[in-house]
Amino acid sequence: MSQDYRKTPEAIDRLTPLQRKVTQDDATEPAFRNEYWNNKEPGLYVDVVSGQPLFASVDKYDSRSGWPSFTKPIEGDAVVEKVDRSLFMKRVEVRSAAADSHLGHVFDDGPADAGGLRYCINSAALRFVPLAELEEQGYGQYRALFGDAAQSQKEDA
Repeated sequence: MSQDYRKTPEAIDRLTPLQRKVTQDDATEPAFRNEYWNNKEPGLYVDVVSGQPLFASVDKYDSRSGWPSFTKPIEGDAVVEKVDRSLFMKRVEVRSAAADSHLGHVFDDGPADAGGLRYCINSAALRFVPLAELEEQGYGQYRALFGDAAQSQKEDA
C-alpha cells in the first residue's frame, strides 16, 4: 500500500452511497446501526477514502454514544479540527488530514485519565484493518501500538 494518502476520483467512485454522504457531504450515520460502534477486535481504523491511518483499537472505548469513540488519533496531524456551527450549536468537526474526509466530531467528555477527549467517528468514514493483516495491507509499522497483543499474535502464526 502506498504512503501517498490522498483523495482521488477513483477512491470517491469506490465509496458506497452512505460512505460518500458521510465523508463528502458531512452527514452522520445512525447511532448503534453502523459497522464499528461495537467492534472489539484489535486493529487500525483508516480513512475509507485515502487509507490514511487515523485511529487504533487500543484507544477505542465504549462511550455509549452508538458510534466508534477514541481518546486520540494515532498521530496528532492525522486529523484536522474545524469549528462546526451547524445544528444551532458550536461543535468541533474532525476531518482526515490527507483526504479532507468528514469523520465526525471531537468532544471534551471523554475519559479524564486518557486526556478527556472523545473522538466520535462515523463508521462509514473508516475502513478497519485487523491486527493480523497489518503487514499484508501495508501498515506493519503500526504493529508496535498493540504491544503484547501483537507479539502473542505473531507467535501464534
